[in-house]
Amino acid sequence: MIPAKLLEDTARELMSRAAIDIPADYRAGVAAAREREQNRIARFVLTEMERNWDIATADRRPMCADTGLPRYYVRVGNEALVEGGFVALERALRKATAEATASIPLRPNRVHPLTRVDYNNNVGAHAPEITYAFEPGGTWIDVTTVHKGGLFGSDYRMLFPADGVGGLKRFFVDTLVQFGKRGLACQPAIVGIGLGGSKDTCMQLGKQAACLRTVGDRNPDPGIASLELDLMKLGNSIGMGAMGFVGSSMVVDCHIEVGHTHTGGMPVSIHTFCLSSRRATARVHPDGSIEYRTDPQWFTPYMRRETVEW
Repeated sequence: MIPAKLLEDTARELMSRAAIDIPADYRAGVAAAREREQNRIARFVLTEMERNWDIATADRRPMCADTGLPRYYVRVGNEALVEGGFVALERALRKATAEATASIPLRPNRVHPLTRVDYNNNVGAHAPEITYAFEPGGTWIDVTTVHKGGLFGSDYRMLFPADGVGGLKRFFVDTLVQFGKRGLACQPAIVGIGLGGSKDTCMQLGKQAACLRTVGDRNPDPGIASLELDLMKLGNSIGMGAMGFVGSSMVVDCHIEVGHTHTGGMPVSIHTFCLSSRRATARVHPDGSIEYRTDPQWFTPYMRRETVEW
């Protein structure tokens, strides 16, 4: 069995890594965007972002004052066992969140929506969110923490089949323009798109596409992969750059995840994982060994499987 205390300690370490250390794939994407950027101010902003990340890592302090809404994605090997069961796992993750809020520290962002009661630990009703997925075989558990802003940077629209790719592109451009003009997202961003599914699935797929895939990763469907590249190029052609300044560095990458949907609709969600692209993953084995990484490896072939399995 995997000890619950080991999962708690691992989750606390992941909270620290996610808040402080920007993943190498995103840093490389921003560096490439800086090299392409022709606008002097936007290029300066990108340079200062990198300096800020270096300072945060050196001083072991969160790289952004707003540490977002910590949450977890848990991928479980089918043969994995947890000491005390998965209730013990959830208790461990909630405790780790509270401890990390105090020790890193994270900003205690979680409040009751009406009374505004704040327990000062980022734990509350339905918080932190824990999303599960499963994988055939395996005795390990992958724990990923994501610290994503919880105010803006997301939108949803029910399109129709006749809108097609053109309608998707119009919605994409409209959304990014509004995010940039109104300060609703911190560019440059990894943009995730959920295409299809039910409304709630569509929203989940878009957020996961933004937060759980690495820069440069392409969807295995060639048509979807081509559309990802088209949208990334389109997003960088609208005249906005880093932090809304004039430029061409709004989108570091674009990821699309697809779910089969109702025959009469084409729901679309758009999510931006901003310059605070905070994620960290660990695979925990029953022998106590831990493998840390920054690629969640969330979208496996099993997760993207279609139709009936034989």
